[in-house]
Amino acid sequence: MATWTDGEWRGWRAAAEEALYGAHGFYRRPEGPAGHFRTSVHASPLFAVAVARLLCAVDEALGHPAELAFVDMAAGRGELVTGVLAALPPGVADRTRACAVEVADRPEGLDPRVEWRAEPPRGVTGLLFANEWLDNVPVEVAQTGSDGVPRRVLVGRDGAERLGEPVTGDGAAWLERWWPPGAEGCRAEIGLPRDTAWAGAVASVERGLAVAVDYAHRAAARPPFGTLTGFRAGREVAPVPDGSCDITAHVALDACALPGARLLTQRAALQALGITGARPPLSLASTDPAAYVRALADAGSAAELLAPGGLGGFGWLLQPVGIAPPASTAGSALGGLLVDVPDHEEQ
Repeated sequence: MATWTDGEWRGWRAAAEEALYGAHGFYRRPEGPAGHFRTSVHASPLFAVAVARLLCAVDEALGHPAELAFVDMAAGRGELVTGVLAALPPGVADRTRACAVEVADRPEGLDPRVEWRAEPPRGVTGLLFANEWLDNVPVEVAQTGSDGVPRRVLVGRDGAERLGEPVTGDGAAWLERWWPPGAEGCRAEIGLPRDTAWAGAVASVERGLAVAVDYAHRAAARPPFGTLTGFRAGREVAPVPDGSCDITAHVALDACALPGARLLTQRAALQALGITGARPPLSLASTDPAAYVRALADAGSAAELLAPGGLGGFGWLLQPVGIAPPASTAGSALGGLLVDVPDHEEQ
């Protein structure tokens, strides 16, 4: 991409692409994403435990293949894939081909069992897991002008904005279907690149399950002024496309979903995977004080993962590929996610 000169205006998709993934982009910085924001992976090791349980459930549904893939999309510095490998039973870990997908260079000291790639492998048999990936797939931003027409929002390298040309073509069709324009000043993020990216990730799975976890919203409750924002050093900041901060926007997961998908909250998903947040019995404090303290700490970190107004409110998009239909998985661990979670837990 050409050098961004002063006075030049770009759409948010091109601007964020360079700011996040260019030669000096945010995701290539040495401190990694964990230096600027906290995901479920960083909040508690129980998240990796839950993903390991999900991988075991997929393994069961696949009939325990000789090689079981775990693909960690947007792997950061390998925190999730490392935690999942550590949490797997030996019999499953021995058959697991672990693959981290990330634009940054392989971090030093990463488990040698982990393959580090810029793109997901093809023909995956197992679980592809994308935790907070789609929110960083850059998109165009549209804003309704004074004439009632949605227009592309243009941005300078300093973060200043102005309205550009009307949105047309596939972008306009996506808006009409998934995020109809509001009154003057209302904004929307055109999620078509995310739909395409997700479809490509799912296509890499031959048999198994693809899961996307992200900040999300649905058609019935789209935010009227969009969600584009930035994060730097643990604080939410104005999105400035100069590589100094993360640039993110919530995901229309319902638009990404392919036929046969299931949408639910992180709270519902993790509870189905055995993360309950229940406090240990007080009697344990007298019989095994150390175990009581560990269980109490786990309950606290689980509560953070499950909080409805926080991480528990994240969306989970589950896309089965070439495995038993939901009706025949009822009663199994995977069925707990695809079938048995009560409807009132969904969003």
